[in-house]
Amino acid sequence: MTTLEVTKNKIFDRALLGNRVAMWRFLNNKIVFTNGCFDILHRGHIEYLSQARDKGAVLIIGLNSDASVKRIKGEGRPVQDEMTRALVLASLRIVDAVVLFDEDTPYELIKFVQPDVLVKGGDYTEETIVGADIVKANGGEVAIIPLVEGYSTSAILKA
Repeated sequence: MTTLEVTKNKIFDRALLGNRVAMWRFLNNKIVFTNGCFDILHRGHIEYLSQARDKGAVLIIGLNSDASVKRIKGEGRPVQDEMTRALVLASLRIVDAVVLFDEDTPYELIKFVQPDVLVKGGDYTEETIVGADIVKANGGEVAIIPLVEGYSTSAILKA
């Protein structure tokens, strides 16, 4: 299998992800979940995702679909299409799975995955993190990782 094929195999639809999550659970791996648009990958994303991965054995990223990004961020976004964004994320060694979601929030995806740890950036509070209720009800952890100042896709686009 080529390196590109290995990378592409880290991009899942929900059904295939369910099988992989079941395998990871069988192996007693701690599953970490985060989500976002990840439109233009930058240093802030890398530091954030690295710290998220440190919280468990497996990192799953819920990636907003193009339609979802457009609804949330407005016209002109996303800059890169969903498959490009998914491939860039999947190419990272620290990422085990990328799954697209089309809803405005990842609530249903979090309910499906049932992660052990739910991670969001420092611009959130536990009360504003979608899916925190699901994770906490199952005895999981909600983690907030500080943002890296000066790094954001919006700032890059304005420069």
